[in-house]
Amino acid sequence: MNSPHDDVLIIGAGAIGLSTALALLESGRGVRVLDSGRIGGGASHGNCGTITPSHAPPLAAPGVVAQALRWMLTPDAPLYLKPRFDPALWRWLARFAARCNLRDWRSSTRARAALLNDSSARLAAWVRDYALDCEYRTGGLDYVFRQTRNFERYSAECDALAEFGIASEIIGGNDYLRADPALREGVVGAIRFPGDARLRPDRYAAELARAVRERGGIIEEQCEVADLQPAADGVSVSTALGRRRGRDAVVALGAWSPAFVRRLGLDLPIQPGKGYSITYSRPAQVPRHPLVLKDRSVCVTVWDSGFRLGSTMEFAGQDTRLNEVRLAALERAAREYLCEPVGAHVEERWYGWRPMTWDDLPVLGRAPGYERLWLAAGHGMLGISMSAGSGQLMADLIGGRAPAIDPEPYRMERFA
Repeated sequence: MNSPHDDVLIIGAGAIGLSTALALLESGRGVRVLDSGRIGGGASHGNCGTITPSHAPPLAAPGVVAQALRWMLTPDAPLYLKPRFDPALWRWLARFAARCNLRDWRSSTRARAALLNDSSARLAAWVRDYALDCEYRTGGLDYVFRQTRNFERYSAECDALAEFGIASEIIGGNDYLRADPALREGVVGAIRFPGDARLRPDRYAAELARAVRERGGIIEEQCEVADLQPAADGVSVSTALGRRRGRDAVVALGAWSPAFVRRLGLDLPIQPGKGYSITYSRPAQVPRHPLVLKDRSVCVTVWDSGFRLGSTMEFAGQDTRLNEVRLAALERAAREYLCEPVGAHVEERWYGWRPMTWDDLPVLGRAPGYERLWLAAGHGMLGISMSAGSGQLMADLIGGRAPAIDPEPYRMERFA
């Protein structure tokens, strides 16, 4: 359909784009969401669906470089770097390595915690107010350990997290096993983050889309945007379904954002971090809380409708292959920790690209040099967790209102 002049064009119908659309609609703006595929078809689809203020600490932390070098040539390690000629990745890794110090760790943790805490509260309100049917449940998430050294190291970090408004409870191994018989013997301890929650991410995206449409927003799937041009009265985009015009435009394309904005002269330093998941039918015996099997960096999420193992981080470019070694590592970790590690039926084996910045903070705000172009990308592993807060922040910035949190840490200008 050929459109008249729309208000805000949003390019990308993942959790970030749809959350931005919903927040804009609630502020009185009109929206048209454009996506080259289907609603929530990218990284929003197969992740583990946890809402995790607990994940405020960034990937770049003291000691990570040494650990990454040990893992570099291990194909089933939690963090894997596929050896290849890629100068852009090398530059990204150099900037990432430079941030693996306590000062930058604290800076990123503070900014991530602000957005995560705000988003967690907003998401709970959205579930209630918009009746989002997405298997949302509060009650916390547990880090579970079988290695004493790891347990002690992460337990010591809890005081630092409390400084950023993230509560935690340390639980001894025997007490944990008595409370949750789904875990195998050998657990030495656990850390519970009672403020965390979970939902089913594909249903969350679908429900956001429903709420957007019910409030007058338009969503066009299978509508690839070929280019974007500033116009006298806003922006103009050429799409597979014809030209669309808007007063403002938001790029929310996740790991595809850098390629899209490069043609506009913008260098967005996002690398695709490939993650994997396997979704099963629900086993008979399941953990009482979502888990991170911390020694193996594998997430376990249980819903009424299924059971998912996920995680790992692979820097291999936008490689479209399912890596069987990485998938096997998920199941091997589950067998180590869980009495019933998989469901009877495999429903989906999935990969997706997380949009990773070197400081582990998203890019939220106006594109430098453009009056009516906005960026909402780079959420790494936390797109679902940060979605409601990011959407509201974008709506406030576009509308010229004072946002609830300081937008300065998320501006693209920090990369200059």
